[in-house]
Amino acid sequence: MPDQSYSSPVKRKLAWGVLLLEGALALVMVVVPVIKIHPFKPQTPEVLAMSYALRSWAPAATVLALVAALLLAVFLWRGSRKWWARAIIILLLVPAMAATWFARQNHFEWMFAPLSDPAYVSVSEADFVAGEEMVLAVEVNGDAVAYPIRQIAYHHVVQDTVGGVPVVATY
Repeated sequence: MPDQSYSSPVKRKLAWGVLLLEGALALVMVVVPVIKIHPFKPQTPEVLAMSYALRSWAPAATVLALVAALLLAVFLWRGSRKWWARAIIILLLVPAMAATWFARQNHFEWMFAPLSDPAYVSVSEADFVAGEEMVLAVEVNGDAVAYPIRQIAYHHVVQDTVGGVPVVATY
């Protein structure tokens, strides 16, 4: 017969709820900044401050959530005799593990990967750039180039050689 401390229905229900809530909160902590921080979309200073705060707290907070989730999982596992209950315990650990991993990734690098094979044209051929369009201009050793902001919006980095000097243009 299992130990009575593991079979208390109230404790077990509470443990299931807390395990589910921890995984959800850990995911929210890493997903909110991904959703809220986007270039060229209106963003308030408050939303950006909250998103950056979540990004800075997420590594530590998700580890704490994962440790607590693992402790709850052990508690629930020891009192569970059915295979499907144990399968659910494992599934409920997945969000906390995923959030802990994702909190240590820089998803902005995924979103803003440099162009692997950029193409350039001369000014006379750049009929796709309007006169009032913003550009990022670079001049080195008498050689000048301009990168339309609209073209590099989701890459944010251009690697090029200007005037014989390798440059990286970003904004």
